[in-house]
Amino acid sequence: MRDATAADSAAVLALNNAHVPQVNALSVEDFTWIVERAGHYRVVEDDGGIAGFVLCIPSGIEYWSANYKWFAARYGSFLYLDRVVVSPRLRREGVGRALYDDLHRSMQRQWPRIALEVNLRPPNPVSIEFHAAMGYVEVGMRESDDRSTAVQMFIREF
Repeated sequence: MRDATAADSAAVLALNNAHVPQVNALSVEDFTWIVERAGHYRVVEDDGGIAGFVLCIPSGIEYWSANYKWFAARYGSFLYLDRVVVSPRLRREGVGRALYDDLHRSMQRQWPRIALEVNLRPPNPVSIEFHAAMGYVEVGMRESDDRSTAVQMFIREF
């Protein structure tokens, strides 16, 4: 695990876009915009290349994400876990937990809380269980305007 660099961008974006609907697809421009504002951006690499990443956005910026805006309307200071993806080749190997442990260790002195959401529609019960086990607490739910999607909102306080 290490800090991401500009050289990782193409591989991280490809990994992100291969995991829709767990995360939303991004254009190169939108991905670059997020990376330029990231408060925490780390990757996991193995012999096959980039195998996972976590990308977080600090509170206090103008971000188009409706989920980020939901947290911004309710919490003054937070680090928003915008996206985390682990390649299928390393799932169930502790990579997700390691990414979160690293995030918590490095950010707990900088932020009072980490905010994130998990899909309810389409359902993602494994992720909800994982986040509860990692100390995240449900603080609300948000549906899309057309009700086609819904997310569970979570916070971990430090």
